[in-house]
Amino acid sequence: MTILTFSIVLLCGAFCAGLLGSLTGLGGGVVVIPVLTLIFGIDFHYAVGAALVSSIATSSGSGSAYVKEGITNIRLGMFLEIATTVGAVTGAFVAVWLNSSAIAVIFGCVLLLTAAMQQRRKSDHEGVRGSELARRLRLFGSWPQRDGTRKYYEVRNVGGGFSVMYVAGVLSGILGIGSGVLKVIAMDGLMKVPFKVSTTTSNFMMGVTACASAVVYVQRGNIVPTIAWPIMLGVLTGALLGARLLKRLDVSVLRRVFAIVIALVAINMIYNGLQGNF
Repeated sequence: MTILTFSIVLLCGAFCAGLLGSLTGLGGGVVVIPVLTLIFGIDFHYAVGAALVSSIATSSGSGSAYVKEGITNIRLGMFLEIATTVGAVTGAFVAVWLNSSAIAVIFGCVLLLTAAMQQRRKSDHEGVRGSELARRLRLFGSWPQRDGTRKYYEVRNVGGGFSVMYVAGVLSGILGIGSGVLKVIAMDGLMKVPFKVSTTTSNFMMGVTACASAVVYVQRGNIVPTIAWPIMLGVLTGALLGARLLKRLDVSVLRRVFAIVIALVAINMIYNGLQGNF
């Protein structure tokens, strides 16, 4: 297979990954890393490097749209980015010393958690009373409704959310994915941020988190341009198309089916990782 053919195949695979990731809310990195490692046999470290580059691109593209719509809580995102950035750098340094099999087991466990979280009920957390610390940091916010009004919300448990965000950053640095499931657990589960705000704010944070760990991967030579550029372009294009289709399609069934597929991939990852097949 020539380099051109290989790049085209990667581009097509990344496009499908970005499209499915956008439609299901799992993100392209969750799909593209199994494709690179299980199908193409690429070493996990190089697959993670390529996924980080694609995360930066997709976060920059879709994150800006949510900011423009006024859904993203920028102040909350920038505050929590302190934890995720420090965690991402920590994770990137840890990943250097982990072998591919260990990363595969960790990745599989995160995929299982992600698939399970896909089935949970989404909440707007009505009537939440915010904490004094959140009030002092001015982390409260609002987001626009269809009738033109704005819905206000308060935030609590800042310390707990900040701690989980550090763990999310560590996993992002190790696995090359946005660790959106942990970010949503922190914001939606602990801090009681409305689900729509937590997901868009998580997307806004993803690019900065990926940039922090990508620096370490660049220094280590784990970001290969011939792998990274088709993955970045394919995932970004697929994610943007998925965002448009999401407004027109009912993807609830697709999300359930895809969650099952992700769970099966996760089990395969864990098994092969424990067997030392990576």
